Amino acid sequence: MAVGINLEYVRHADKSLEYGVKTAGKMGYKYVEPCFLMGQCLISIGKYCHVTSFDTDPSKIRDLCAQAGVKISALSSHADLLDPEFGVAYARRGIRYAREVGTNVVQITENMYPAKWVDEKTAYEIMGVNLRAISETCEENGVYLGVEQHGPYTSKIKHMTRLLELVDSPWIRCNFDCGNTFLSGEDPYEMLEAVIDKVVHVHAKDISVKQADAERGKVTGTAVGCDCGDGVIDWKRLVGRLKKAGFKGVLSVECGTEDEAVRSLAHMNRVLEKLDA
Repeated sequence: MAVGINLEYVRHADKSLEYGVKTAGKMGYKYVEPCFLMGQCLISIGKYCHVTSFDTDPSKIRDLCAQAGVKISALSSHADLLDPEFGVAYARRGIRYAREVGTNVVQITENMYPAKWVDEKTAYEIMGVNLRAISETCEENGVYLGVEQHGPYTSKIKHMTRLLELVDSPWIRCNFDCGNTFLSGEDPYEMLEAVIDKVVHVHAKDISVKQADAERGKVTGTAVGCDCGDGVIDWKRLVGRLKKAGFKGVLSVECGTEDEAVRSLAHMNRVLEKLDA
């Protein structure tokens, strides 16, 4: 296993993709998880935001990472799995772009606030059709789709396991997010056990005691957590189970500041060293 970092760690500091990638490399990270969108964003063009357009020449992304000494663990595009039009198009664009920048994982989740007319039966019908369409693009490009726990139909064990069975495809996997699972009120270790054979990428997101007390059971996730080792997640237990399952992928830290990123890397490296993982 290896430790990477989602570039959300520089969002609150209004930093660019270039800054986030280069700084991660200097910290000692070997993998980064950049975020991409369709179209153009003036804030991103002005280098006040790390989220970058799919219109960017992929060779620029590859060169940037090579110069920083990092690789891309996954591409964070997070199309809406409940949107049969834009969500599918967004996911497909992300999958094709992922291949061009040299990674084989793209994340997806559902809208955290679905339209009121979307009941559970309708939601699964929509997601099943969308996943089938997206899985074809995954197969064509050799890229896995990592469904992440982040909304009403992914944050609960019974819902997530049902979702992963909607389409019989080896390309539909799980981007396991322990922090989101915990905040939703579920046991993250039980969730991991339920999806262990499907895990293709991990969001190493710890949750502070303060945030847990204020939000657990009231939300289905959060963008970033605290530094790994300073919250409620038992990393030795979680990483130990992943090792037992033969997982050899990336634990991508999701925190909110550079200081948290430094401490997270140190903590996760200690965990990996102790477990020889």
